[in-house]
Amino acid sequence: MPLAVYAGSFDPITNGHMDIIRRSLEVFDEVIVAIAVNEAKVPLFSTEERLELLKEIFKDEPRVRVEEFSGLLVDFARKMGSKVLVRGLRAVSDFEYEFQMAQMNQKLFPEIETLFLMTCQQYFYVSSRVVKEVARFGGNVQDLVPPQVSALLLHKFGGPNELR
Repeated sequence: MPLAVYAGSFDPITNGHMDIIRRSLEVFDEVIVAIAVNEAKVPLFSTEERLELLKEIFKDEPRVRVEEFSGLLVDFARKMGSKVLVRGLRAVSDFEYEFQMAQMNQKLFPEIETLFLMTCQQYFYVSSRVVKEVARFGGNVQDLVPPQVSALLLHKFGGPNELR
């Protein structure tokens, strides 16, 4: 399989996301990490910050390309020449939403397939939302995100509280 798209807001990217990307590279020749731009959401990190951050994280992995997109994911995938979307699942609750989206995507672009990958057990509880909340209150998130993300969170919220 030559090319897959793994889309998300990645605000910020977590080790759970990293796990899905690494495992996708075992199946696909190239993975486009697509940062969704959603005007309805107010992200902690700007689109530009997320682009720079992900490009820095993957600078030594030529098979990962980082792009941004807005609008329908299937339109972006078609434009990039991909017929596969990779989606990460943490729990059954994720599956319901992701299954609906996969069905709608296939309705819009019948050639598209969605590959679901279960997040490794050690990251089942990790989400960008939870990471931001823990960091905001001074908790240490170094084991949950890449070092570059941890450094940016420290810059935005201040240092980790080692007593927590």
